[in-house]
Amino acid sequence: MSISSEDIIPFGQVRAKFTQLAEKVHAGQEKIITRNGESYIALVAAEKLDYYHRLEQENIHLLLMQEVVQGLDDVEANRLFEVSDLRKKYGR
Repeated sequence: MSISSEDIIPFGQVRAKFTQLAEKVHAGQEKIITRNGESYIALVAAEKLDYYHRLEQENIHLLLMQEVVQGLDDVEANRLFEVSDLRKKYGR
């Protein structure tokens, strides 16, 4: 979803328009609230926020799986280190 100039609201106008903004956000729009002319916060519907959080978790799981695959590739290619050498290198 793209953001238009109508979706950018100065912080000082939010209180006066909050109910109207909330209804638009609930209907699917997203709003950017500015403060001193800079992006400050965003208003998004609760279900979209839940969706964004699920996407973030899925991305974390994907990155972890990629690390596992890299580790298995390293083992298969005999790119191995002794634990004692790693402890010396990283100070543990």
